[in-house]
Amino acid sequence: MKVLPVGEDALLVEVSSGDEAQALHAELLRRRAEGSLSAREIVPAARTVLLDGLDAPDRVAAELTAADLPAAPPPAGDVIEIPVRYDGPDLADVAAHWGVPEPEVARIHARTEFRVAFCGFAPGFGYLTGLPPRYDVPRRATPRTSVPAGSVALAGPYTGVYPRSSPGGWQLIGTTDAVLWDHARVPAALLSPGARVRFVPRAES
Repeated sequence: MKVLPVGEDALLVEVSSGDEAQALHAELLRRRAEGSLSAREIVPAARTVLLDGLDAPDRVAAELTAADLPAAPPPAGDVIEIPVRYDGPDLADVAAHWGVPEPEVARIHARTEFRVAFCGFAPGFGYLTGLPPRYDVPRRATPRTSVPAGSVALAGPYTGVYPRSSPGGWQLIGTTDAVLWDHARVPAALLSPGARVRFVPRAES
């Protein structure tokens, strides 16, 4: 674990894996909830966690440096179900990469319980982990200039859903009508770090 100062009242904590970042994020949220940590924002990323708005960043840095990295907590909270049609244009390529028939891609993906590791790229976009490493897939060699909103996609170890139309290089395996970001909703984002997610297959229409 490496703790770096960011400005006057923030710290960036670097760890060696996504699992460690998720575990640290959960532990820091627990400390803030119990009152032992005062931080305005706690923001996870792939292998870092940012703590912003700290009252005593030097003290927090010393405590983090001296502490052992916590174990990942068991999943908590209700599962968010996202309906999906496994009709993506890259389904055949993903099936070939996995060495399975196309329908098996849908079965593997739908039977997995995912967890939102962190959010970014676009408002409402969550980076979901849960598939075993053997199902990692590369990004497309040539990104698309426009990916439709609601596209369910894979890249590396992550699954994601495009909340709006945008360029993208992920492998598209399906589509959903779920609204990932709605500024009139509280909270606006359907997905947040730590949330549990399952994809529920729907018939193509």
